[in-house]
Amino acid sequence: MNIKLINIGFGNIVSANRIISIVSPESAPIKRTIQEARDRGMLIDATYGRRTRAVIIMDSDHVILSAVQPETVAQRLTNKDDIQDEG
Repeated sequence: MNIKLINIGFGNIVSANRIISIVSPESAPIKRTIQEARDRGMLIDATYGRRTRAVIIMDSDHVILSAVQPETVAQRLTNKDDIQDEG
């Protein structure tokens, strides 16, 4: 099995194969999704106290907050140099 990992900022890495979407945290539905994940204990805050700029929705129902722009995370997904293969 080929595991692809992506850096979401500050040394935090997630499995690229499990990402469903990468969205901006500005809209009310996304803020509601974040609060619901927090209530369920499925929220992972990887911002290190900085402003949340990207919300990553995983297929495991986890919601990850990142301080990196959504465009940057998406670019890292498509850029072969930033994806690490773990065998």
